[in-house]
Amino acid sequence: MNSLCRTFLGVSLAFAGCSAVSAQEQSSRSIPKVLQITREFTKPGKAGVVHEKAESAFVQAMARAKWPTNYIGMTSLTGKQRALFLTRFDSFEAWEKDNAAVAKNASLASSIDRAGFNDGDLLDSMDQAVFYFRESMSLRPMADISKMRYLDVMVFKIRNGKRSEWEELVKLAKEGYGKGDPQAHWGTFELVYGGEAGTYLVLTARKSLSEVDRGFSMEKDIMSAIGDNSKKMDELFASCVESLQTQLFAFNPSMSYPAQEWIKSDPDFWKASTQTAMASPGKPVAEEVKAKQ
Repeated sequence: MNSLCRTFLGVSLAFAGCSAVSAQEQSSRSIPKVLQITREFTKPGKAGVVHEKAESAFVQAMARAKWPTNYIGMTSLTGKQRALFLTRFDSFEAWEKDNAAVAKNASLASSIDRAGFNDGDLLDSMDQAVFYFRESMSLRPMADISKMRYLDVMVFKIRNGKRSEWEELVKLAKEGYGKGDPQAHWGTFELVYGGEAGTYLVLTARKSLSEVDRGFSMEKDIMSAIGDNSKKMDELFASCVESLQTQLFAFNPSMSYPAQEWIKSDPDFWKASTQTAMASPGKPVAEEVKAKQ
């Protein structure tokens, strides 16, 4: 099987690339144009419940402020122990306005600072990056991921000067998977700030890991649809792709501040976030974290 097919076989399911509603009242079931991703790498033994308790302080601060910008947290099932936090915006201007609004809200800003101080003791490192949605590189992307449980993250680093070849490769992949698997979906985001130029994320949400099994079972149909383009795709992949990483994450409701639409869509799953957000609303954030550790 060619390199691209080995790469994309697991990407033929539901798309996920965002958290929930932005401050500009964008629907939580639309596809974000701008995606901010924060990565927190935890120290050994500081993940799990310990990290969830620290993160609850952020959720409580946002809930008390009734902040309109939501986010989704998830934890790693593969690779280095870490958590991802995804926040969506309709534009870079919307992102700017949200940052400015937080800075002007003294109570919220102070609560976030205190929560960050406590959370920092658990972290080995953290970083942030901002990505832009590339519709032309996506295949039938799905926006409503409120019932999803896992996020498949594929990180492509493209060689300098090879963007045109990358675009041709993705075009052929879309044609092959579009014909070979009627359920194939993925969304592609290009890194704009916070890392190396030429970095692309291909994001896929899964309701169950049985969908991974299905992806592999569709191999013959997909290869048949790709047909004579297989060799060309192999050549393009070898020429333009410098590196590829694939990782799997699980959505974590205790670390999330989801939109009400998501909670109503799947209350049994997201209720952990709701309960966390409403717990001890009268206590200062620092006291809450200390009490829970």
